[in-house]
Amino acid sequence: MKAQKDDTLLTPAEVAALFRVDPKTVTRWAKAGKLSSIRTLGGHRRYRADEVRKFLEGAKQLQD
Repeated sequence: MKAQKDDTLLTPAEVAALFRVDPKTVTRWAKAGKLSSIRTLGGHRRYRADEVRKFLEGAKQLQD
């Protein structure tokens, strides 16, 4: 059975809520290359949910 890929896109505010940081911090992470972002036609950043989940898991492991 194949693992299904999650193509859900998250806004900076949604990602910030997961990490409990300010949305501007999420934008800085994207600029620094820690998270990749997709730009909408209007120029807004969106983040892939599966990549955010992996990044969150890595951050939790660093805390332990």
